Amino acid sequence: MSETRTVHVRIEGRVQGVGFRAWVERRALTLGLSGWVRNRYDGAVEAVLHGPPRQVADMLRACEEGPRASRVTRVDVREESGEAYSGFEVRRTE
Repeated sequence: MSETRTVHVRIEGRVQGVGFRAWVERRALTLGLSGWVRNRYDGAVEAVLHGPPRQVADMLRACEEGPRASRVTRVDVREESGEAYSGFEVRRTE
């Protein structure tokens, strides 16, 4: 079985209303990751990313920059134990 990594990410800054969730979804699918992304009522974006460790690391670096219209001020990453996800989805705000 191949090695995988699952992380729970919270991204803060100007990350809502700038296409951040759609950007995360496109980038994650391009990297072959599964999981989900959603806005938080407190203004942050939250995501779970699951896949090969190198691709997860690439996605985390990308989240530090975000899409062009965003301004990321903080990225918190918490390692999670491996629930496997199938596909990638944009979830409702919570």
